[in-house]
Amino acid sequence: MKNKKLNTKAMIMISMLGAIAALLMFFELSVPFILPFIKLDISELPVMLSGFLFGPLLGALSTVIKIAIKLIIKPTSTMYVGELSNLILSIVYQGVAAAIYRHFKTKKGAMLGLAVSTLTTSVLSIVSNVLFIFPFYVNVMKLPMAAIVGMAHKAAPWVNDATTMFLTTIFPFNILKFGIVSILTLLIYKPLSRVIKKNMQ
Repeated sequence: MKNKKLNTKAMIMISMLGAIAALLMFFELSVPFILPFIKLDISELPVMLSGFLFGPLLGALSTVIKIAIKLIIKPTSTMYVGELSNLILSIVYQGVAAAIYRHFKTKKGAMLGLAVSTLTTSVLSIVSNVLFIFPFYVNVMKLPMAAIVGMAHKAAPWVNDATTMFLTTIFPFNILKFGIVSILTLLIYKPLSRVIKKNMQ
């Protein structure tokens, strides 16, 4: 009975973190030198906290809840391509960090996990953009790649082609985004986890 009660509390917390993550998706900031339609948010923070608290699989559940709630509040404008990319990157980001932290439950383990996941997800974001996001804009939205590169050039004058756009703007953007979330996770996870675990007893 106690385990059932604990599982219920855990599922409630996982759902709450997913819901908070969904709401955070709507608080976006523009970043200098980045394409205007790419925005910075910290919606991965509750997802990462979920992964650290309950493990990578249940952390992934928070990600699914995040995307589902976001779609309920605001339907897709990218034929689910953007949401799918976000889902994959979010699962990988929290999954890698949470898996490493699960094996090395120390501050150094958390730092290692977050560093590895930030780098891994930032590299994966390039693949995601090349395979999914930009082909959507080119093939579905009928926005030529040259036009996208032109927009990137206006934001970052050193961008002259797709390669420099991906490597010198999108990759650093994701390092910044996931790096910020990682730092916030390190700052709030321990004190927050004590409160959450106490309330789950």
